[in-house]
Amino acid sequence: MTKLTRRSFIAVAAAAPFLPRNAYAAFPERPVTVIVPYAAGGAGDVTIRILSDVMEKKLGQPLVIDARGGGGGTIGATAVANAAPDGHTLLMGVTNNFVINQFMFPKVKFDPLASFVPITKAAIVPSVMFMNNDVPVKTLGEFVAYAKAHPGKLSYSSPSVGTTPHLAVERLKQMTGIELVHVPYRGAPPAMQAAITGEVQLYLAGWGVGRGFVESGKVKALAVASHKRLPNAPDVPTANESGVPGFFADNWWGLAAPKGTPQPAIDAIYAAVMAALRDAAAIKRFDDLGFLPGGETPAQFAKSAKAEAAIWKETIVKGKLAVE
Repeated sequence: MTKLTRRSFIAVAAAAPFLPRNAYAAFPERPVTVIVPYAAGGAGDVTIRILSDVMEKKLGQPLVIDARGGGGGTIGATAVANAAPDGHTLLMGVTNNFVINQFMFPKVKFDPLASFVPITKAAIVPSVMFMNNDVPVKTLGEFVAYAKAHPGKLSYSSPSVGTTPHLAVERLKQMTGIELVHVPYRGAPPAMQAAITGEVQLYLAGWGVGRGFVESGKVKALAVASHKRLPNAPDVPTANESGVPGFFADNWWGLAAPKGTPQPAIDAIYAAVMAALRDAAAIKRFDDLGFLPGGETPAQFAKSAKAEAAIWKETIVKGKLAVE
């Protein structure tokens, strides 16, 4: 060891206790906690569990999945935003958590786009328009015409106020000029049941929610509000094909970390998610549920979230939907 090298080594060794831990430590150092800000068993919880096996192998550490519901997803999201920015606490949030709640519930004073580092969209859930069988229409275009002929006489359900199924139909109303009455329920199952029994005429949800009811003839699927037809529902046309061009309403689940999380940790998590999304077992489970795999890069996720936030903000402001 030369004199210069020895001096350099001594200097680095002396400074090491004062360096940021993640300046030299490998990531992850311990189990990674993924907070899902809704009840266990929901789509976000299911999504991360489908991906967890491959992610754990890739990261070399277990994932601790923490379903922490309450406050419309705000409680769990806030917990992640306030966590140490070291990559060991992540958010598996839904569309609402990233691009809706800050406009729908302005009193919360929480801006997720400023509080998180987006990693990737894990799963995309295109919204299928499920219609009660008694409504005499076969296409979305026919439904719009029927609704215009019966203004204010038809209704639609949602899992609760401010959810994507609620705001997507409000956007449809704004785009087409139809009048529909919103009936919020406590969760997806009763909202779906309402469309089956005729308490309401329309409900938007993922294909996995209503697939069995369509196949058993209890409801009909008018259209999917996505850019292309679902692989496992090829007979269901898109809204574009059904007379309402430009109507898209994907729901999605995305992974994010607290602001300030080091880039090496973000890169490692992204690589683990991508490996999981390419796994054959995960692909099949997604297919069965009507989910499409995500995989946007962090930069792409940040860009698309910003653009989508502007759309939902416009919808909420135009419809005067914010809950004060």
